[in-house]
Amino acid sequence: MLFKDVIGQSEIKQHLAEMVQLNRLSHALLFLGKQGSGALPLAMAFAQFVVCEKVNGKSASNQQGAPLFGFEEPVVDLQSGKSWEDACGECSACSKARQLVHPDIHFSYPVITKKSGDKPKSTDFAAEWREFFLQNPYGNVYDWLQFIGAENKQGNITAEECNDIIRQLSLKSFESEYKILVMWMPEYLGKEGNKLLKLIEEPPPNTLFVLVAESEEQILQTILSRTQLVKIPLLENLEVENALIERSQVAPEQARLVAGIAQGDYHEALQLLQHAEEDWLSLLRDWMNATLKANNGAQVKWVDEVSKLGRENQKQFLRYYNHLLEQCVRLRILGPENLSLSEAERDFAQRLNKITSVTQQQAIVTELDKASYYIERNANGKMLFHALTIKMLHIIRDKVVVSAS
Repeated sequence: MLFKDVIGQSEIKQHLAEMVQLNRLSHALLFLGKQGSGALPLAMAFAQFVVCEKVNGKSASNQQGAPLFGFEEPVVDLQSGKSWEDACGECSACSKARQLVHPDIHFSYPVITKKSGDKPKSTDFAAEWREFFLQNPYGNVYDWLQFIGAENKQGNITAEECNDIIRQLSLKSFESEYKILVMWMPEYLGKEGNKLLKLIEEPPPNTLFVLVAESEEQILQTILSRTQLVKIPLLENLEVENALIERSQVAPEQARLVAGIAQGDYHEALQLLQHAEEDWLSLLRDWMNATLKANNGAQVKWVDEVSKLGRENQKQFLRYYNHLLEQCVRLRILGPENLSLSEAERDFAQRLNKITSVTQQQAIVTELDKASYYIERNANGKMLFHALTIKMLHIIRDKVVVSAS
């Protein structure tokens, strides 16, 4: 993958290229970015940049002979006189890296046991990993685990995997001057991750670790302290909008609406497109009517209906309601002309503003966020939405702000 194939993040791309070219690169990097920010695609593009024959001076057009991390000046293409800001995409190394088969770029990621007694390693799922990433470079760990048939199994980066990493990186590189390990989701390392401490702290010559994570708090502190942090921000809404138009051929108006809801998360934007035919507004209107009228029968029917949607649909629905509440606040301040809403949604937002204050809306947002968190952790759908309905009723009718604790 090339840097130009990664959505947005122009400053990060330039920073990474300069780190390599100006000898400012640590042997262990942590790419920290939330879901949909493009942290994994950036890591893949960075790995290809490092092994690219033109960038590291092995091509006929760039015979400078200096080591990759030892340039005092940026690497220069002698034909054009320009420094390299991306891999060439044409050399043998780039071709292999693009297909995820370069022998000096190793991958580690959460895996599952296929049968009792298994000691799974990432290499056992190499074919599935290549297919998954090439199809969905912005996929998240849930997508990956479902792709390999995890169902309700937990993914892990195992002790056996750590031993395999140590073995692989102790070998000499095959083609490139450098060996690279791209570890996706080091949050899934248990205490077994301590096996890697000595390797990360005192790696073999010309070895580069690239860890790609979403949550800094869930990474072993002993590993975290040994890495150089590269923070990956969420995308701008306009970047998501343009990507949807160019890559998914989405109509500009729909792309603008989806990008507004996704809020910089390209993975979420793609998920929203998959559920574009869902009538979330009607579902939300039915919920509000059943809740405010205290119609127990209608509430039970609605909860039963939403509990059958499945986890991803439930999350999308809550995300949609969150977006509408944010637009309610914008409506109060900026007026209806500055909203990315349909006419029906704008009418719903105006009605919601009449019966709830900003403080109440903030309380609802808090409860929706908590509900999404619990859905991620396989909470019972009926119990969760029934409890959420009761909290909504108290917040709106009784003007009670439910504690966020």
